[in-house]
Amino acid sequence: MKMNINYSPKMPRRDWLKRIQKLGFIALGSWFAPSLVFAKKEDAEEALKTITGGATINDGRVTLVIPPLVENGNLVVLNVSVDSPMTANNYVKAIHVVAEGNPYPNIFAAYFTPRSGTANLTTRVRLADSQRVWAIAQMSDGSFWRGSAETLVTLSACTEMV
Repeated sequence: MKMNINYSPKMPRRDWLKRIQKLGFIALGSWFAPSLVFAKKEDAEEALKTITGGATINDGRVTLVIPPLVENGNLVVLNVSVDSPMTANNYVKAIHVVAEGNPYPNIFAAYFTPRSGTANLTTRVRLADSQRVWAIAQMSDGSFWRGSAETLVTLSACTEMV
């Protein structure tokens, strides 16, 4: 079966087919190409409000250590410690980590009990871009404390398809 394809007689058929093929790849590429989506500072503030229920967040008691310069955002070592006696009446209930520049700013939460002994954790996270990272400690008395650190990421991670 012969297909009738209209093309300009001045343009060789192979050139015409190559152009059509390129158009298809351009259209297909723009359809499937990942576009980088980063959170806005407002998204991070909304995540903080969700965590705290609108309560006041105090500065201090929380130490967040993150490298100031990160070569690859796929693997960023993060250490959070909270100054707390960790007794039955005064302990850290949870530590929430929020990254202002990630597509989903609320990175993770870790939960503690008085039996934890210390409120100290080290983990690895993914960061989408250079940004400020917040650690929010929720105490047993209902108060919230925060600490933050800024980092410069040279190779971004945490991108999402739109």
